Amino acid sequence: MPTFSSSFLLLPYSSALLQSKDPRVIIREDPRDVSVYIADYIISRIKLFSPTPEQPFVLGLPTGSSPELIYKILVQRHRAGEISFKNVVTFNMDEYVGLPRDHPESYHSFMYKHFFSHVDIPPQNINILDGNATDLVAECASFEARIARYGGIELFLGGVGPDGHIAFNEPGSSLTSRTRVKTLAYDTILANSRFFGGDTDKVPRMAMTVGIQTIMDSREVVIVATGAHKAIAVQKGLEEGVNHMWTLSALQLHQHPLVVCDRDATLELKVKTVRYFESIEQAGTDARTQGPALVYRPRTYVPSPVQVKTPKSQQPTPDGTPEKVPKDLRINTELHRRALEEEELTPDSMSSRLVDSAIGGIDGALKGDLMFDRMGTRLTTL
Repeated sequence: MPTFSSSFLLLPYSSALLQSKDPRVIIREDPRDVSVYIADYIISRIKLFSPTPEQPFVLGLPTGSSPELIYKILVQRHRAGEISFKNVVTFNMDEYVGLPRDHPESYHSFMYKHFFSHVDIPPQNINILDGNATDLVAECASFEARIARYGGIELFLGGVGPDGHIAFNEPGSSLTSRTRVKTLAYDTILANSRFFGGDTDKVPRMAMTVGIQTIMDSREVVIVATGAHKAIAVQKGLEEGVNHMWTLSALQLHQHPLVVCDRDATLELKVKTVRYFESIEQAGTDARTQGPALVYRPRTYVPSPVQVKTPKSQQPTPDGTPEKVPKDLRINTELHRRALEEEELTPDSMSSRLVDSAIGGIDGALKGDLMFDRMGTRLTTL
């Protein structure tokens, strides 16, 4: 694994191209236009970085319906010879606990099916949390250590749920959280049961996820938000204050955030907010060529490497992963060209918690059963 000295302070980005330090919001008409923009953005960043085996481009990746079309476009561009992922290292956001890697709903399966099996990224450059590790806490610490040993993540791509969560950092998650094990809310389990034959007993009760601080430590964060059901989350994340009940809002404190959304996802924004961001782009401030200078910031958290005592076949690492896809990963990795041409999308394993997660539906369950006390009722006038 490559190591980086403290003298490596500046990325090979031209600061002359990158000026503003304001949050950037790009608005497109539909999800496909959003996906094309983000795919172009990722490609431009990788090319500008000019990665090498000794200095790879480190990319954070999500799963779910929102990035699925982005992956399809990246695969198409790779096949057209426009981009290579040979010197790219990836870290995925999350994974179920206890679900076999070859299960069709595991995030290992999702990533190999939709992306990894169709590009030239070396298997040893792929980092996904091992939900079957014997020591889950050590696996989370090891994941953070691997990120640190690569010098941090250059660009973290993420989606957002209707309740404003990113990764598995649902409402109420600490904004200083690191990679950890999270217990899934009952409504998330209930919603995900449709991917497990309607049997809630088959849905994993826990998942492993990067923390908000893990995402915030990356040099750049790109969020994709499409659909009217994301509109409230976008409004809370952009127009209101930082709030751990809407974890997307933490990006207000990030130096290099970029939110790319379709027209439907802006329905809850103020008209002047939409016009403001549109006017910036019309004036020539394209996020692909202008924005904040991407530089390394001083790091106050560098976790020590942790040796996880699990078989290498269960825990792929940059040092230990075999050159080929593990034999125990028995999934269908065939990405049919017909699907690429007709742009057919397959159901994913995360969309359930984006539609019905955390707060969705709980009001109906509680309505008429509980009365919520307000502190004002306990005060008396002097």
